[in-house]
Amino acid sequence: MLCLTINFDKQQTTIRIEGRGDLTEEAEGDKIKKMAELRVLLEKRVREIEAELEGLRALLDFVNSALVEKGFKRAEIVKPTPSPSVEEELLPPAPPSSSVEVTAPPVLEFEQAIPIKTATGELLANLYMGEGSLRVVLAEDKRFTVDVPPFMAFLVERVLAKMQEKDREAAATGEMPPDRILSYSVVREGDYLREITVRNVDAERASELKSTIRWTLEKMYEKMRASV
Repeated sequence: MLCLTINFDKQQTTIRIEGRGDLTEEAEGDKIKKMAELRVLLEKRVREIEAELEGLRALLDFVNSALVEKGFKRAEIVKPTPSPSVEEELLPPAPPSSSVEVTAPPVLEFEQAIPIKTATGELLANLYMGEGSLRVVLAEDKRFTVDVPPFMAFLVERVLAKMQEKDREAAATGEMPPDRILSYSVVREGDYLREITVRNVDAERASELKSTIRWTLEKMYEKMRASV
């Protein structure tokens, strides 16, 4: 008899497979069934590890980039472009909801604008800074979609969602009012990413998000060019 014990995090699965050559038809069928179950478990675990590895690579790239980050050049204040009338809010996997909700965007005022460019001077977006909020408007000629890495895996799930989760925990313990919890939304025109808005951010988070968003867009641009 062959006994396989597999540990996935806190779950333990034991599968026993008969190894004799004189198995009955029923035993042989049971053996095949167990081997199929094992394959499903292994395939699921492989997908989970690959997704985690992709996120870790994106995080490592960001850290390496941050080490040589020289900061943003301040730009002349420009008038922000009008926002589309429909906004799609991407919520993190945490409760109460993990679905996409369509809402009307609130009116926000922005005090300064910073162009986000590549090292060669290619304009990717304009970053508008306001009181406790920031808004990123993609350049008209950029056709980024939300499924281009590392937008979802890194910027949304590992940065924005984590910040929001931390605020929710603080609100639950009374450390901050619920209306100060960080929120974020993504605006798309068809399949294309057009705007990112983040609300309830302090100066420290705003500085972190400027670097994070810039790095994310640069990586998305590189992947888009490589796929052409």
